[in-house]
Amino acid sequence: MKKKKVMFLCTGNSCRSQMAEGFARRFCRGLIEPYSAGLAPAGVNPRAAAVMKEAGIDISGQTSKAIDRGLLVRMDIIITLCGHAEALCPATPPGIKRIHWPIKDPVGTVGTEEEIMDAFREVRDEIKEKVKSLCAGMDASRDSYRGLFLPGLQR
Repeated sequence: MKKKKVMFLCTGNSCRSQMAEGFARRFCRGLIEPYSAGLAPAGVNPRAAAVMKEAGIDISGQTSKAIDRGLLVRMDIIITLCGHAEALCPATPPGIKRIHWPIKDPVGTVGTEEEIMDAFREVRDEIKEKVKSLCAGMDASRDSYRGLFLPGLQR
């Protein structure tokens, strides 16, 4: 089976899209080739890296990248993880599936360090479940993509 190329997009490619790429590398091995990028790359957020490490996934070696139009048009699926990226992402060619997962940005959380880290953990856990569903849908369909397995599919 040919791996599907999947790009996770967010504004800063610092937190949500990085987490999604990390989970996809772990849970979708052999099914997809994951990428992530952002509209305005801001570096990998240390709190995102910390909560992913708690889950047994090291994203500290990943880098924050700008959207590469040439790479974008080679994707099979593009998943936006915030409204800003969904609205401002370059137009995608008709053959590319586009999905939106509206996930709250934990970066703006105000409170104690523990409250802030809990917000990052909540986002991490939500992304984990969405990525696992994505992988399960691709595994079930094996050689063809079926949107019904994908949470948050925008038609």
